[in-house]
Amino acid sequence: MFVMHIALGGCLKAPPIRYGLTDDTGGHIAYILAAARAQAARHDIDRVEIVTRRFDAPGLDAAHARAEEPLGPKSRLLRIDDGCADYLSKEALEAQVPAFTAAFLDHLAALPRKPDAIHAHFADAAAVALAARDRFGIPVLYTPHSLALDKARAMRRPDDGMRRRIEAETRAIAEADAIVVSSRDEAERQVCAYAGADPARIHCIAPGPTLPEGAGPEAARALIAPELTAPEKPFILAVARPVEKKNLAGLVEIFATTPGLREHANLVILAGLRGPERLGSAEGRRVIAAIEAMVHEHGLEGRVALPPEHDAGRLGALYRLAAAQGGVFANPALTEPFGLTILEAAEAGLPVVATCHGGPSDIVARIGHGLTADPRDTAGFGAALSRLLGDSELWARCAEAAATGGSAYDWDAWARRVSGLLAEVAAPRPVPAPARILASDIDNTLTGDRAAIADFAAWRAQGHAMFAVATGRTLSEARRILSEWEVPEPDAFITSCGTEIYIRDETGRLRFDASFAREIGADWRHDEIARLLDNPSIRPQPALEQRRWKLGYLGCARQAQRIRNRLDMAGLAARVVASHGNLIDVMPVRAGKGAAVAHLARHYGLTLEHCVTAGDSGNDDCMLRAAGHAIVVGNADGDLALLPRRPGLHRSRGHHAAGLMEGLARAGLCPPVADNIDAPIAMAAE
Repeated sequence: MFVMHIALGGCLKAPPIRYGLTDDTGGHIAYILAAARAQAARHDIDRVEIVTRRFDAPGLDAAHARAEEPLGPKSRLLRIDDGCADYLSKEALEAQVPAFTAAFLDHLAALPRKPDAIHAHFADAAAVALAARDRFGIPVLYTPHSLALDKARAMRRPDDGMRRRIEAETRAIAEADAIVVSSRDEAERQVCAYAGADPARIHCIAPGPTLPEGAGPEAARALIAPELTAPEKPFILAVARPVEKKNLAGLVEIFATTPGLREHANLVILAGLRGPERLGSAEGRRVIAAIEAMVHEHGLEGRVALPPEHDAGRLGALYRLAAAQGGVFANPALTEPFGLTILEAAEAGLPVVATCHGGPSDIVARIGHGLTADPRDTAGFGAALSRLLGDSELWARCAEAAATGGSAYDWDAWARRVSGLLAEVAAPRPVPAPARILASDIDNTLTGDRAAIADFAAWRAQGHAMFAVATGRTLSEARRILSEWEVPEPDAFITSCGTEIYIRDETGRLRFDASFAREIGADWRHDEIARLLDNPSIRPQPALEQRRWKLGYLGCARQAQRIRNRLDMAGLAARVVASHGNLIDVMPVRAGKGAAVAHLARHYGLTLEHCVTAGDSGNDDCMLRAAGHAIVVGNADGDLALLPRRPGLHRSRGHHAAGLMEGLARAGLCPPVADNIDAPIAMAAE
């Protein structure tokens, strides 16, 4: 497979990279280079190219004027001459996109072998890639990296340039064959805020860390010691481009106004590279001036270091020095799409306090190496920094989590998932008319036993039945968990406890089933129910668990009954489902996994008698009751203890996927897995 990446902004070159050399030379460059390296290491990818602009600017590396630069045995960087030799900032690039597009299309036309897919980074590159698709039929993947709509909301002052950028992002999101983002927040909130966004085309595929090996601790000390009165103290480290949404001046205010913080720690900020030869923007100069003014206003000279120059080696060393001195990494951004720096801190064993707005919440929750807080709440963010710096046991737990949990983010895993996605968009797989449907829950039904999952994957490959998952998770989270457990991609997804269905169309592309949404939404009074249940005694699940056709709460079966009573008294029709002892979902009365399986069966001209369902918890109850054949795995929750005995219901002795395979044998869909399994029960005629 031949994969091509396109990125127009920043100073893209072979490593080492001088991050911060310009305002646009930031994390996306590290992402693209690491992605290309991981893809080139795969046996199913034989060629990787990164395409960018060619320019020759004073003060910048001469490499940017070269048409080609090798990156590895199977990868290279190509620079297209678009008729402008100047380095252009992100804002100035807008006018140059048509010229670059024309030059790029000429380049593609001359290639004897066209790329199998183009991966565009930012909306300007997406416009170029979509033009190539229109002419050559090459599928397009799009990674936004940061989104103007979210930035405009955070900064509260969109201008004409911001509005045009939002328009370009809207087109890219609506038209790309697939969108690859790094965090659940990007996938389910940020991208889905755009008109034309389709969750079926949005894939949350987290990257790995990009922290360089770094120099030794002495190089890091030499970088900051000249600006600090007591450089041996623990220090709060922040690394970000000098743009307003990163809120670096706000971090200085937090440091200055939090009681005891300046006495016990220093603050170190790496905010790009500065000097007479640097191509900084007006925004960058404003941010640096605001930081320096805040330092002077609060009398923080000697307690805050703002080095004007650094390189990748000393950056890595500084992360590790911060960890060695018992420090903390801080990300106070007003909004952060993902947060590669949070992964870099984890790789260095450095605990973090990060913004609760955007991707860092995902990362910190999965790794467990710190705290999140709202950076607009100066006292709250400062209290989190003080707590982590002052509580040695908490700091040690977070440092240990950083050392062990960072493996959840891995570039090889990213490349594996993206390779599967590339194959899917290049050659979508239509679903043949099924005679049987297996609809299985994911967590603790499919997952939990990797050896049994391998058996299931072998069964799946033989095409015994159409495979659907029916899960409480959202689509992006379902895909992530299935990939982590190496479960084959299903033919259909029933998500969010049976309130959303995604099926493949005649071309094989996954699509949202709008007919089911209309069916369940007929008498669904979402806003009224949400207002009724907005009560201190009823705890909601996190915001991302709240869906158009599902409201999620925390509580036991008794609390679920109280919610049912409250709804009944208000005359609001809804289905209330308790599961796992602590989750409560409120949804339309026509929704649920059982109704969704029935709808899926009707779509293919089948009935519930042709379906086998499998599950382990209360939100599986309705589909286990409804299907012709049902499997309760051996590790099922007590929620399912009251399921009545009936023909077709099998309670497996095996746990997880092993129990699923046992039940499939009972239903006649695979050979018996043990001598003591009863003879198969005949299913409905085809």
